[in-house]
Amino acid sequence: MSKPTISIGNAPCSWGTLEFEGMAEQRIGYEQMLDELVETGYTGSELGDWGFMPTEPATLQAELKKRNLAMNGAFVPVALKNLDAHAPGEATALRTARLLAAVSANQAVKPFLVLADDNGQADPMRTRNAGRVTPAMGLPASEWRIFAQGAERIARAVRDETGLRTVFHHHCAGYVETPAEIACLLELTDPSLLGLVFDTGHYAYGAGADGCKTVIDGLDCFAERIWYLHFKDCNPHVAQQARANEWDYFTALQHGVFCELGQGCVDFPAVLQWLHKQGYQGYITVEQDVLPGMGLPKASALRNRAYLKGIGLE
Repeated sequence: MSKPTISIGNAPCSWGTLEFEGMAEQRIGYEQMLDELVETGYTGSELGDWGFMPTEPATLQAELKKRNLAMNGAFVPVALKNLDAHAPGEATALRTARLLAAVSANQAVKPFLVLADDNGQADPMRTRNAGRVTPAMGLPASEWRIFAQGAERIARAVRDETGLRTVFHHHCAGYVETPAEIACLLELTDPSLLGLVFDTGHYAYGAGADGCKTVIDGLDCFAERIWYLHFKDCNPHVAQQARANEWDYFTALQHGVFCELGQGCVDFPAVLQWLHKQGYQGYITVEQDVLPGMGLPKASALRNRAYLKGIGLE
């Protein structure tokens, strides 16, 4: 019996185009990024920051088509605990989803609108304590309801207008970081509207000191809501340093808390075995946050792809 088809994509953040202000030097252009993505063995890409790639559908579709690339999704951060952010967040999400839908009309696997909290921007307390969040740092029940309502509102609008599905990205330095916070959001939202993109690295770091040991537990716990995956690794030694020295999220990033695949604590062979058991089909997107001084993005992307081939992801 053949195994379900899993395809491997990558994302602009692996070429230094991070969503956080001040976290990248002079950006590599999208043409070079897409060329190098193909050259290193990936067959899909996420959109990246709005404006990094062309936002005119025909132009972007042509760029993807000439490289035989699929569009996997797009990251849209919204400060969901703030009711006033819901309407502009919906507008941004719909603008993005319209572009995704237009360029993916002929794709077998449709892209996802990847919704997230406004990670690393909305609350300095969460940014300061990423990787060591306690329950006392979480949202009160009233704000959880607002947060969940905003997520559902955006997912519903995206579905109704474009037919695309929305997945929520749990993410360090935001209000959905720990396993308990992921569970809370999923309990408060409609499973037919909102799925989860499970990010292996953010889960390992966000789950605390024992997070590296619990990635498979997290996959098991949230299996019914996992529609999409991000492959990211976590360096346990840097994570331990970050906790001991009380580094904020950005300092931990700059020290390489998210390392290349196979260099950290995530047991990717076990994750792959889990995916095969679940019959997962579609894209996995590699995310390797490349910051100044971390070497050439193309070389990193090639090493990550070689690692995945080595564990059976051709």
